[in-house]
Amino acid sequence: MLHFARWQIVGIIGVILLGVLAVVPNLVPKSWLDTWPSWLPHQRIVLGLDLQGGAYLLYQVDRDDYIEKRLRSMTGEVRNALRSEPRIGYTGLGVVDGGVQVRIRDASQLEEARDRLSGLTNPLGQSLFGSPAVEEFALTEGSDGLLRFTFTEEGLAQRIRSIVDQSIEVVRRRIDELGTTEPSIQREGENRILVEAPGGNPEQLKGLVGTTAQLTFHLVDTNVDPQQALQTRPPAGSMVLMGSEDDPYDPGRAYVVEESPLLTGEDLVDAQPGFQQQTNEPIVTFRLTTSGARRFGEITSQNVNRPFAIVLDDEVISAPVIREPITGGSGQISGSFSVQSANDLAILLRAGALPAALTLVEERTVGPGLGADSVAAGETASIVAAVLVAASMIAVYGLFGFFANVALVTNVVLILGLLSLLGATLTLPGIAGIVLTMGMAVDANVLIYERIREEGRAGRSPILAIDAGFSRAFATILDANVTTLIAAVILFQLGSGPVRGFAVTLAIGILTTVFTAFLFTRMMVALWVRRRRPSAIPI
Repeated sequence: MLHFARWQIVGIIGVILLGVLAVVPNLVPKSWLDTWPSWLPHQRIVLGLDLQGGAYLLYQVDRDDYIEKRLRSMTGEVRNALRSEPRIGYTGLGVVDGGVQVRIRDASQLEEARDRLSGLTNPLGQSLFGSPAVEEFALTEGSDGLLRFTFTEEGLAQRIRSIVDQSIEVVRRRIDELGTTEPSIQREGENRILVEAPGGNPEQLKGLVGTTAQLTFHLVDTNVDPQQALQTRPPAGSMVLMGSEDDPYDPGRAYVVEESPLLTGEDLVDAQPGFQQQTNEPIVTFRLTTSGARRFGEITSQNVNRPFAIVLDDEVISAPVIREPITGGSGQISGSFSVQSANDLAILLRAGALPAALTLVEERTVGPGLGADSVAAGETASIVAAVLVAASMIAVYGLFGFFANVALVTNVVLILGLLSLLGATLTLPGIAGIVLTMGMAVDANVLIYERIREEGRAGRSPILAIDAGFSRAFATILDANVTTLIAAVILFQLGSGPVRGFAVTLAIGILTTVFTAFLFTRMMVALWVRRRRPSAIPI
């Protein structure tokens, strides 16, 4: 047990040097890292929300917003289905009492209408064991040719769950585009999303996350007076939308646009902020997919000199006139943008639209001052714990206590190095995990040294006692660390936020403790024994 080959010594020292090298980026200015060769470590430990401040945002999917938009789109689908050849005469199509209803004029066409509309109930997926798929809508028939679509409870619940999953991915893309480091985005309950983002600008983050960002392009109906449409109702297939209040030329102007969009945000492949060459005003340039560019070219070719509206979340942000066919698959959105708002809009368009609006139900902002206090308290606790442990080990075990202290420092360096390489987030509970690991690391040495004492009292020679102490304490320490590692894994799987931070540092500390106790400490003791050939155990 006390014999170490040269390659083993080189390997152990090499691992420690790599750990030191991984810690160095945390000790030098960020500007230095930019000049380092690419093969050197550049990752730094990321401080969590409780250490450097940031935003805690709890959102809830707006169920009513989804229902309203889904029923509106369902109205368009019903209209298109009944207008396809051969056309079916209908009246009274619209949203009534939380459902979409339509009345078929000719009773002889009722069966055909029912067959066409039954395909719009929207099965949401096959259930287990071959049972029928859950349908989003139920189609019922009333008197005098009345057909009505209403949400099913199971279908609506499944759609809300799906919307939460989609929203989490959209929010994650938006925050990644913003450059926020190590955000935490997770589901809370059935219809809530928790966003924790360390650092950054909480107000900008709130604006990006909460904006639905549903972009659509609509042709403007110039044959209808918007003011008259506001007072009465727009023609079938059209709707009235308002312009931006920030428009310097015509704030809050009303537009009558075709209800069916020409293109949607899904047809975008890229969006970037820029400046208009003539006026130097901020704009957003966009690029369409191949199919979107082809469709946009056809539409603009057929509607030259007609305005079309660029609509973001049911607000017209620009309504340019088509002067010539746009066939290049790219364009620009101009309006009363600032540099920041143009950049935020580009981020929103690149990340995609939320499937439904998110309502902010809880907001907490942690200031950097609180983070500094937490870091200072954690540092103080760590230093006090390290000093007391080191003094106790030297007082009780002498030279071997010094070896244990060297291993303890090495253990902490390896923990910090692994956290840096993994890009892990260090929270205040994570610091507590490191402090706990320091005690556990020394505890392993205590078990080894006490075993060495027992072997010495039993009459063994110093070298045999030391060898037996390391070999016979191994099983006990390994069992204790494995059970703690299992607890850490369970905490990580079932916990969230700070609990996970504690579990990560605890698990890493267990692995480094086993390395330092059974390899590094044993190597130092073996080298000392080989050099000194002691006649007594120095404990």
